[in-house]
Amino acid sequence: MNERTYRLLEYGEIINRVARCSMSEEAAALILEEKPLSDPAAVEELKARVSALLDRMNAGEGEKRESLPGIGPLLPRLNVEGTSLEAEEAYAIGLFVQRGETLKNWIAGNPSNTVFQAPAVLQTLLAEFPDCSAVAVEVFRVFDREGKLRDLPEFRAIRRRIQNLSADLEASVSRYTGNEETRRMLQSTVPSQRDGRTVLAVKANYRGRIRGIVHEVSATGQTLFIELEESVEKNNDILIEQRRLDAEIHRVLREMTSRIACHREALAAFHAGILLLERLRTKARYSRETGGHFALPGSDAANSFAATGTNANSSAVTVSDTANSAVNTSSLVLKQARHPLLGASAVPIDITMAPGIRTVIVTGPNTGGKTVALKTLGLFALMNQCGIALPAAEGTVLPVFDGIYADIGDEQSISQSLSTFSAHMTNIADIAEKAGSNSLVLLDELGSGTDPGEGSAIAMAILDHLIEKRVRLIATTHHGVLKNYGYTHEGVENASMEFDGRTLSPTYRILMGIPGESRAVDIAARNGLSADIIGRARSYIAEERSDVSALITGLKEKHRELNAATESARAEELRLREDRRRADLKELRLRQKEAEIKAGGMGRLHALLSESRKTLENLVREVREGELNREKTVKVKDFLRDLEAAVEAEDAALEAEQQDIDGERRRIEAEAAGDERWGDSNGGMDAAVNGRSRRNNERGGGKGRGGALQEPPVLGPGTEVLAGEQRRRGRIIRQDKKSSGNQGSGGSAPSWIVEIGSLKMSMSEKELIPVRPSAEERKPLISAADLAPAPAARLELSIRGMRLEEALESLRRQIDAAVLGGLHGFAVIHGKGEGILQKGVHDYLKKDPAVADYYFSRPELGGFGRTEVILK
Repeated sequence: MNERTYRLLEYGEIINRVARCSMSEEAAALILEEKPLSDPAAVEELKARVSALLDRMNAGEGEKRESLPGIGPLLPRLNVEGTSLEAEEAYAIGLFVQRGETLKNWIAGNPSNTVFQAPAVLQTLLAEFPDCSAVAVEVFRVFDREGKLRDLPEFRAIRRRIQNLSADLEASVSRYTGNEETRRMLQSTVPSQRDGRTVLAVKANYRGRIRGIVHEVSATGQTLFIELEESVEKNNDILIEQRRLDAEIHRVLREMTSRIACHREALAAFHAGILLLERLRTKARYSRETGGHFALPGSDAANSFAATGTNANSSAVTVSDTANSAVNTSSLVLKQARHPLLGASAVPIDITMAPGIRTVIVTGPNTGGKTVALKTLGLFALMNQCGIALPAAEGTVLPVFDGIYADIGDEQSISQSLSTFSAHMTNIADIAEKAGSNSLVLLDELGSGTDPGEGSAIAMAILDHLIEKRVRLIATTHHGVLKNYGYTHEGVENASMEFDGRTLSPTYRILMGIPGESRAVDIAARNGLSADIIGRARSYIAEERSDVSALITGLKEKHRELNAATESARAEELRLREDRRRADLKELRLRQKEAEIKAGGMGRLHALLSESRKTLENLVREVREGELNREKTVKVKDFLRDLEAAVEAEDAALEAEQQDIDGERRRIEAEAAGDERWGDSNGGMDAAVNGRSRRNNERGGGKGRGGALQEPPVLGPGTEVLAGEQRRRGRIIRQDKKSSGNQGSGGSAPSWIVEIGSLKMSMSEKELIPVRPSAEERKPLISAADLAPAPAARLELSIRGMRLEEALESLRRQIDAAVLGGLHGFAVIHGKGEGILQKGVHDYLKKDPAVADYYFSRPELGGFGRTEVILK
């Protein structure tokens, strides 16, 4: 790796963005100086630590985002005997230790916390920290939390004397400022200070009336600043006491510095450790803001890292999973990769280099995105080896390279007498010499800038050389000969940038395994070249390339068809899974309702029995207490008759509820079997769950979510049914004569003679489910409204110029969109002005349950005119 590669891949811009997330200027400076690691175990350990800190941020507990003062230049001074720190310097050291301990404790977490516990990869790091609490104690014994000197006994007597002298001096001066006669001689009745001494502003023409020492004359000569003669001694005394106070403060600071210097080695180690933690936290914060995922390593890297005895214990980087996965160091996969500098305009790309593929040759149209694809891969490799999450989907796999080399763009130099071709050859010669088997090489427009025939020959020779060295290589080209090279060499695969022939514009998607056409003529026509010139160009190339073009077009069409079929199969699988889930949910609700009904019925029966027992006991007592007569006998018979009627009523109610449940269960089972049922499968379900679906249908009530409720088929001769527990399909022949006499007399449900295959049998109506002879089109389970895209959240919401109500409504929509989109934080620009928007926004954020924290931005990002919002 070299500076030229960093510049071509714009690595510096990414590192600048990461550094801006730091709360320490020293840590930001160290991040800017960082270079990608090349040791696989070190890379995985770094990613595991950053990932663990990202999990800590996502745990939802409050993170104190306090800036860390820079104390690096102060530490060497502690090695000098007799040195004394200034008040601001000593306070900075105390503040650094205090906030460093806060950061360390936040990362360690609470041992009893079930949400987050620091994994071993962080615990080993935290265990190495020395204890510097004594330094903070020394500093804050002298200073308060605001950085002001405390009222120590050493200072108290001197300050009291200064206060008394100042009171005497003020009384002496007030005799002039409070006297009517002398007040008219003064330009101002307010005393001022000159060189630490109290003076009065006297009009020049009254100089002789007020005796004292002239310290200064105004520019116009109209005002004299005179120290009163009677105040000279008091000013002298105050000055002497002030010098004594300064000397005492200096003594206290010198002694405090001496005590701090005893911990200088521990303080230096603590300083280095806290800056390391802040760098890790900065990378985690950037990864959180960009919504990135950590690339999976190859198995070699994972095994090497696992051998060190550490475990990432993280959702984003799990060593044990990757070590046992099928992916190894010969695999390279980018999934939905978006170039981080393109923002929302970036088109996600997929690149896959399967095991055994070391070289990919990318062809396709100009402005099709080949160069951006190369830069994305190269930049991702650099970010991965710096421990930064990538803006790509989960499942991205990147090996660790010991060298990343790129030849991208036009390096023509007039001062060095280099043409475009010469510049490319100079760079490639250097790359060919340095690249090894564990290097990544990115070559843009290989073989361009010279005669096509010779350029193709040189390009193939370069490919041969790099393939022999087993370099990981991705090259882009427009030479048609190199497309055939990809088919005829082992370990080489073709790829192309997709081009939409209907709109004559690129789609910026990569098609692996298929070479592409340059489409130079189409793009020239699209950019305004005359039709006459375009026609002649087509006539020149028609004969030579017609067969190849047709082949490539056919391959692309087949590729599109395959992708469409795959997507269709995935969609169908998701739909079936959703159907199964909903059917299971319906059955679960039905069982729950059945249990509730049974419990309710038993409760009613228990209540009935309890009341009946009391009534019966009263009747028995009346019989025992007196003679048995007709009136008492009638009472007993009436009681027994009422009890029997109540029991029959409860039985009838339970039977009706059970019939509703059984009917709905049969309908659900038929639905799960894939047959058409009576009734609407959506609207009827909610009614059945409440135990009332049949009664609603009998009233002609209703409409489900899918439209009007359909009438069920009537059971009768010729009706097709599902019979028995096995739901075998059959047809009703006629009603069973044995059960026909029971209808209308309160008997059991009628029976029917059902023909199932060659068998005929009598079955109860409860065991039959009517079905329609022809399937009807089913309503979709998911409506278009369910798939409507949610409003997109923004990283920065500007409400300047809005009224307060309008601004708060925009803020509410932004918070909702951010929560739905998984955005962990954003900024609100409200400006300063009169502070109405600022106060309204802060009042709203204070009450919103989705907001974890909010604070003003750093001065360079907007200060009091911009608020950072952190969501839970």
